[in-house]
Order: sequence, then structure tokens, then C-alpha cells
Amino acid sequence: MDLVFETLAEPNRRRILDLLREGERPAGDFVSALDISQPGVSRHLRILREADLVSVRQDGQRRLYRLNGARLARIDAWLAPYRRFWTDKLDALEDHLDRETPQ
Repeated sequence: MDLVFETLAEPNRRRILDLLREGERPAGDFVSALDISQPGVSRHLRILREADLVSVRQDGQRRLYRLNGARLARIDAWLAPYRRFWTDKLDALEDHLDRETPQ
């Protein structure tokens, strides 16, 4: 799991994942969207593949990237207990603010 969080710590990699939420994309799309060089995009995509966050398939001359839903589901499952912790805290804050705010 450490590799995943190290991978996600980099803003350009998070942006690539954000773009892939819209669907499969060729590598060239990321160059213009991120305003970084092709070698830079290739490096980020390689790291995302190594962390198993994205997968790639050949389509003629193009390489198409997509999110790895199974890997993201495992991350979500790992985060679930922590999400409950924050949800409880946010609910308590909302209750407190409701009591303190004049109506």
C-alpha cells in the first residue's frame, strides 16, 4: 500500500487519474492536459502502471490508458475504517455548529 500512496503524492499523477475518470485515453492526451513533456508523461504513466493504478492496451500505434478499478476498490476498502472516523467527527462538528448558530 505504501507504493500506492507514494505514487498518489505527486500532483501530475493525481491529475492523470482525474482525467482517466472520464474514460480511456491515449498517452498523447496527457501532454497537452498537463503541460509537461512527453518523456515526463511517460514516466508518470509508468509509475502509475507499476503501482497497478492504471492499465494500458495497444490500439494500432497508440497506447490507451484506463483506470484499474479493482486496485482502486482495494484502496477504497482499506480507507473505509478511516472514512468512518472522519464522518463521525464531521457529524459531531455539524451538530455543534447547529447548536451554536442562532436560528
